[in-house]
Amino acid sequence: MIRLLSAVAAGVGFALAFPTTGWWWLAVPAVAVFLAGVRTARSRGEAAVVGAGFGLAFFGLLFPWLAELGWIAFVPLWILESSFFVVLAVALWAARRTSGWVWGLVAAGMWGLAEWIRARFPLGGFPWGNLAFPLGEAAGFRNAAQWVGASGLSVVGAWLAAGSVEAIRRRRVGPAAIPAGLALVFTIAGAMFPAVPDGQPVRVAIVQGSTPCPGTHCPDERLITYRTHLELTRSLEPGSVDLVVWPEGSTGGFAADPILVPEVGAEMAAEAARLGAVLVAGGDRPVSDTEWINANVIFGPDGTLVGEYRKRHPVPFGEYVPARPLFGWVKELEAVPRDMIRGDGPLVVDLGFGPFGTVISFEGAFARYARETVAEGAGLLVVATNQGSYPYSPASDQFIWMTRMRAAESGVDVVHAAVTGRSTLITDGGRIGERTPLAEPALLVGTVRMRTAGPTLYVRWGDWFVWGVSAAGVLAWYLSRNTSSDRGSLPRNGEAARAEASASRSG
Repeated sequence: MIRLLSAVAAGVGFALAFPTTGWWWLAVPAVAVFLAGVRTARSRGEAAVVGAGFGLAFFGLLFPWLAELGWIAFVPLWILESSFFVVLAVALWAARRTSGWVWGLVAAGMWGLAEWIRARFPLGGFPWGNLAFPLGEAAGFRNAAQWVGASGLSVVGAWLAAGSVEAIRRRRVGPAAIPAGLALVFTIAGAMFPAVPDGQPVRVAIVQGSTPCPGTHCPDERLITYRTHLELTRSLEPGSVDLVVWPEGSTGGFAADPILVPEVGAEMAAEAARLGAVLVAGGDRPVSDTEWINANVIFGPDGTLVGEYRKRHPVPFGEYVPARPLFGWVKELEAVPRDMIRGDGPLVVDLGFGPFGTVISFEGAFARYARETVAEGAGLLVVATNQGSYPYSPASDQFIWMTRMRAAESGVDVVHAAVTGRSTLITDGGRIGERTPLAEPALLVGTVRMRTAGPTLYVRWGDWFVWGVSAAGVLAWYLSRNTSSDRGSLPRNGEAARAEASASRSG
């Protein structure tokens, strides 16, 4: 019971490291308490209980805002994501016979693999809650993402937590020395050599038109939303900006899509030409009774429709229903009558100030989409999102922490535009600028820079650090699995294990 309560407390502490509280310094200690519970568990079942207590408490506090879409949206994902910590706890318990720095290495590698899997399975993954996101508040450490990615920062954070647990158990600092030294080197090197854009400045206007009915739906919602974005754009002076960004969902439907409705397209083209600026606008376009497209359309500074980027990663059960016939009994899914058609790759365009690319909403949570776009030559990244279904929740701030890591990994500035807020400009390797208010119309004008230097190490090599640490951890566990008990590992038979545990308590 003590281990369970400690695991729940650790899960609560880990959730507090994320917005809205944002007490990022709690992240590593909270993970350490969780790992300590797993490390001292007396059985596989007890380790599983520790994992369940930690996961349910953490995710239960991290994204309860999903319940605004209905409990059917929150509860299955809550249980599914929590199960990853159950599996992780059981896997770490299986490595209990290792000790010292070896156990810390194994724990770091397994943590990294767990996050890698969570970002891909099932149904494309859900990386919300990765350890690197709160650690990104430490600027020097965050800058090291240019070499190892956010995934690598998570590994170092988990390694530091595991090493601290083992150092306390063994009453010597050795097990924590390697991860602590690595974290220090990362912080110093990141502070000295940040990956920041080095090219020409670009004046950007984010148009956050909000909606007439945040958090719900109302008559003529999409048309009114489009009109609000258009009027805010018309308040800009010609020549004052180089790039105007309308967020995801600012156009679309049968009434306000620039492709389906020529008048809408003409008005948007006229604004781009009047301003002499590139206009990027997000919208959803019905294709048939069963399919639709989520895209960012791009107008050049002469008003020409240059092209569009189509979203590649739809939200399961939000933008499409996998295995739809199996879920016919779920009434809430009637709100998703069409399935999104996926885009087929990144799009990079150069319309005067330099090459830039876009990703749409959920894609910004995944390193791979931004990485692919920058690898194609983008020197600036636009993230267009909506989040209108939960406008007053911490979801927007949590998402900004995630897209900040895309800037740190790739060394490009990020234009983060949301219909209902918050919108912001992320510059200098992850520095978050002024943020707009939630669920209110706003116009944010600022300056970003293009990146002209070559791709960062992470853009070139991806998750090499995670795979290296994980492979080393698995190898170390394999070679040490029969380590004798006098070095801190547990003997194989249960009676001997109980005897050692009893001796340890009496000591």
